[in-house]
Amino acid sequence: MAQAAAILTTLRHFSRNGLGAPLVVMMLLAMVVIPLPPFLLDLLFTFNISLSLVVLLVTIYALRPLDFAAFPMVLLVATLLRLALNVASTRVVLLEGHSGGDAAGQVIASFGEFVIGGNYAVGIVVFVILVIINFAVVTKGAGRISEVSARFTLDAMPGKQMAIDADLNAGLIDQEEARRRRGEVTQEADFYGSMDGASKFVRGDAVAGILITIINIIGGLIIGVAQHGLSIGDAAQIYALLTIGDGLVAQIPSLILSTAAGIIVTRVSASEDLGSQIHSQMLSNPRVMGVTAGVIGTLGLIPGMPTFPFLLLASLSGAGAWATFRHQQGLGFIPKRGEQPAPGAPGLTGPAPGGRPLPGPQGGQPKLPEPGGAPPTKELGWDDVTLVDPIGLEVGYRLIPLVDRAQGGQLMDRIKGVRKKLSQELGFLIPPVHIRDNLDLSPTVYRITLMGVSMGETEIYPDREMAINPGQVFGKLEGIQTQDPAFGLSAVWIDPNLREQAQSLGYTVVDPNTVVATHLSQVLQGHASELLGHEEVQQILNNLAKSAPKLAEELVPKTITLATLVKVLQNLLVEGIPIRDMRSIAETLAEHAPRSQDAGVLTALVRVSLGRMIVQQISGMASELPVMTLAPELEQILLRTMQAPEDGGGGGLEPGLAERLHKGLVEASRAQEMAGQPSVLLVAAPIRELLARFTRHTIPALRVLAYNEVPENKQLRIVATIGNAA
Repeated sequence: MAQAAAILTTLRHFSRNGLGAPLVVMMLLAMVVIPLPPFLLDLLFTFNISLSLVVLLVTIYALRPLDFAAFPMVLLVATLLRLALNVASTRVVLLEGHSGGDAAGQVIASFGEFVIGGNYAVGIVVFVILVIINFAVVTKGAGRISEVSARFTLDAMPGKQMAIDADLNAGLIDQEEARRRRGEVTQEADFYGSMDGASKFVRGDAVAGILITIINIIGGLIIGVAQHGLSIGDAAQIYALLTIGDGLVAQIPSLILSTAAGIIVTRVSASEDLGSQIHSQMLSNPRVMGVTAGVIGTLGLIPGMPTFPFLLLASLSGAGAWATFRHQQGLGFIPKRGEQPAPGAPGLTGPAPGGRPLPGPQGGQPKLPEPGGAPPTKELGWDDVTLVDPIGLEVGYRLIPLVDRAQGGQLMDRIKGVRKKLSQELGFLIPPVHIRDNLDLSPTVYRITLMGVSMGETEIYPDREMAINPGQVFGKLEGIQTQDPAFGLSAVWIDPNLREQAQSLGYTVVDPNTVVATHLSQVLQGHASELLGHEEVQQILNNLAKSAPKLAEELVPKTITLATLVKVLQNLLVEGIPIRDMRSIAETLAEHAPRSQDAGVLTALVRVSLGRMIVQQISGMASELPVMTLAPELEQILLRTMQAPEDGGGGGLEPGLAERLHKGLVEASRAQEMAGQPSVLLVAAPIRELLARFTRHTIPALRVLAYNEVPENKQLRIVATIGNAA
């Protein structure tokens, strides 16, 4: 024991100092060049068998292929070890084989005598059968699966990357989690690519085993007859037995490693080991075991058939089916689509994001008191008048598991991530999302509300995943056709087992939680101005007072009223401008508010001070900004329209002019979108607000900027001129 501990300590020391791999390579070279004594051969052959068993068990108990990412390297080392042992044992067999017995070691002798009964003809047949199984069945199948898996994994990488980017943009994950997932995708591609190459080593090893055995038998016959004077029969008996024993010692670990390779490339990523997956997928249906018991029992009752083994297995299968059936009866069930929940079905539990208890499956209605125990009726008061929730999410009863943490629901955590991301981006705290179940909705429908008004209602399938067509895919999928509720893209609700296939075809695959969270994120972004009120702005001022107390003190109410400040900030949010830089906004208002209290004028001045951030939000760090402009004649017409005295200093657009202008802007924006560039319209400051309102809902991708909002260091490139003097 002390010697074994010392050896393990020495190996760990070599491994920590980076000497493990060079040491293994030197050992392999030494086995090929230096003759090894039979005792050392026995030890190395035993180690080879033990290593193959360890690798097989690791693949069986791994939860997913990447849990054993070192498998291709281990497979290569084990193959080289086995081939080096073949060379070393061949040398010993040919040099010392004439003396018979255990001249080549007890392991080879035991396999030659015990496993094949000392009959070299039987040994040759057994060896050939093992080689055929290893080469034509296991190795060939594992190699083909590795090749296909590598191809599909590489094809699916863009879709997986898009899914990660979508989760990151929706606030469902942070940068660290996105980085980890991207690394996992890359590691998965590297793993299957390596397995595709490693399977060729196993295949080559099987071929080498056949050739080495044939060469050893022929060489042994020649050496035995020519050098040691043995008869052909004696030479065949001695050298063939030792060679077949040597081949079996090498082929059995090779078959085990090939089986391990086949297991790991056929595994599907799941949070279960192989045994748990087989039990849950093959033995969880009592009807399968029951029908099997009936068929086996019937075969056992046929005259001439062996009754005992058939009836024994039929009894065991029937007992297993009955036990599984009783176990599932005790777990209850989830109502199918269109069914009402069973009595006592669990509703939502735990606190809502806002702190109120979540309602049960009856929509939050209070339970009627028992007769004789009713409390006295109290007079109605203002406490009985409830205010509408700023943000609400109502779900059908089949979607309750998505929001119930007790049932493994993750939607609440996703929504919390959406709120956190939007609060950081927009510059104010997004109100809590109040979640309720609603039996008036279909079982699989959810509804998003703002201030009690429905802003979106969509049906989802909690047991499926949504495959979204990002614009270019390479095939069709079977499933339920639908549309992505957030962006309106065509999509398909697919079975989760088709996720890998969908990603390989170019689809972006997301789960139902991501669908709801992304939809909610888009709704909140599009209506951020409606979520900002007096209380939120006052809290913003309180935070500003911590870093710039004098500025906050002079701003409200001395320079500007709180209502006007709220309106200015809402105007910025309407046009997609964050209000994070509250210091710049406050300084601009403090400077110009004494001359004007008009919210529109103040908003335009604030936009100028935030110009660098606005332009960076549009074009990033690029030094050049592609813009569209209006023809001078058209711009003059619009300026005169805004200054027309009969319109009170600000008029609308003549219908014909508006139609031509809108058509030109749509065509130019579409061209910019096809070129992968932002759509920006650059106009004179007096007409910027008019054109922004004109295009806000019809051309949402178009951003309208005034000349004085573009930073001086930004170069402009005119890509289109809209309109003419006609």
